[in-house]
Amino acid sequence: MELEQRVSEQFAASMEVNATAADALPGPIGAAAELMAQCLLNEGKILGCGNGGSAVNVQHFTALLLNRFDRERPSLPAIALAADSATITAIANDSSYSEVFSKQVMALGQAGDVLLAASCSGNASSVVQAVQAAHDRDMIVVALTRADENDMTSLLKDDDIEIRVPALDNTRIREVHLLAIHCLCDLIDYQIFGGE
Repeated sequence: MELEQRVSEQFAASMEVNATAADALPGPIGAAAELMAQCLLNEGKILGCGNGGSAVNVQHFTALLLNRFDRERPSLPAIALAADSATITAIANDSSYSEVFSKQVMALGQAGDVLLAASCSGNASSVVQAVQAAHDRDMIVVALTRADENDMTSLLKDDDIEIRVPALDNTRIREVHLLAIHCLCDLIDYQIFGGE
């Protein structure tokens, strides 16, 4: 019974944060999806980065764009910068881990592309440097962040979009980031391919 109670508490905590996020995030998610769809319609691409669970969420996002979300449709160009272990380890070994994404952004990013930067803390130096590199390449940043001020949000420009989860618990933040990613995929498909 004790274990079942703990499970119930996890569900309750998740539902509480999701309810708060449902009020706070439709605007930024909609704006981010509009920006991303326009980027793709203009023959741009979306680069994504994050560490740990955020890397997994970003890889999931790029896989859904490259393959499909809820229906069959043409593939959309997206690259998960954490997916190439050879590149990641080479940069980390020869330079520093904080440059594993920024070097890729400088090489692969073009003006008009979008960087999806995810961080539950907002302070991951590798993601912060990727944001800086994206700005250097005249890219727009969509940032998946958390409730408090952090290193990543302090770098965002007026054209960037922050999807700021109203929570401080990393588990809850990551759950909402995943839901936001699914919303982005749905809205991108809707704008580019129409409703079903």
